[in-house]
Amino acid sequence: MRIADLCTRVVVSTQATVSVRDAAEAMRQHHVGALVVVEKPNGERIPVGVVTDRDIVMAVVATGGNPDKLTLGQIMSRPVVTCTESEGLFAAILTMREHGVRRLPVLNAKGGLAGMVSADDIYGALGAQMVDLGEALTREETREMQERR
Repeated sequence: MRIADLCTRVVVSTQATVSVRDAAEAMRQHHVGALVVVEKPNGERIPVGVVTDRDIVMAVVATGGNPDKLTLGQIMSRPVVTCTESEGLFAAILTMREHGVRRLPVLNAKGGLAGMVSADDIYGALGAQMVDLGEALTREETREMQERR
């Protein structure tokens, strides 16, 4: 299974100059747990950082930082760990494991932001595959019983 087949295509992106408060409000408004910080040098949204709700808690709330004065550029995770649309599911899992991340921005052939894949997306895809495998085993048992009558 390719990442292109299971990633979320609508990704909320923003710029590094946005305040942490504005970013948190955008997360709430769009019901997302992460924003991709991008630059647009040639019209493509090129990821330069990622900010998660956990980043905001750990870097701002827990330290008593001012979310109105801090910008995403000051707290975003970088370099950005990404994958491409053409990568397989297991390659994305290995990337997540290697870098200790739960989300990967997905890049198109031009290096622009094409989607986002999360651990939850992968769990769902693997779960569906396990259900399919279970159904195959059940059908095999049924077929064997019918043939041996």
